[in-house]
Amino acid sequence: MRRLLVLIAALLPFLAQALEINEANRAQLEQLDGIGVVLADKMLVERSKAPFAGWADLRKRVKGISGKRVQQWQSRGVTVNGERGTFTAVAPKAKEPGK
Repeated sequence: MRRLLVLIAALLPFLAQALEINEANRAQLEQLDGIGVVLADKMLVERSKAPFAGWADLRKRVKGISGKRVQQWQSRGVTVNGERGTFTAVAPKAKEPGK
């Protein structure tokens, strides 16, 4: 029984963060890692224009959401328009010849 309680306590932070970005209120957004008042406001303003179509749309419309942040949210079950997403890093720019 004690092991079960320890396991539940360890999982609570992850379960509490599983939410849908298009349905989250300000308080729920601010509880996600890396979101403060300013970023939550940006997300809510953009979402009021139209729901986010997916992760790419969210990152395009809301400046300040890094790939690392998206990866953290996705690993905690956060969705955008029902899309769980699998983070894929953008390939680094190729070096120009001679540099």
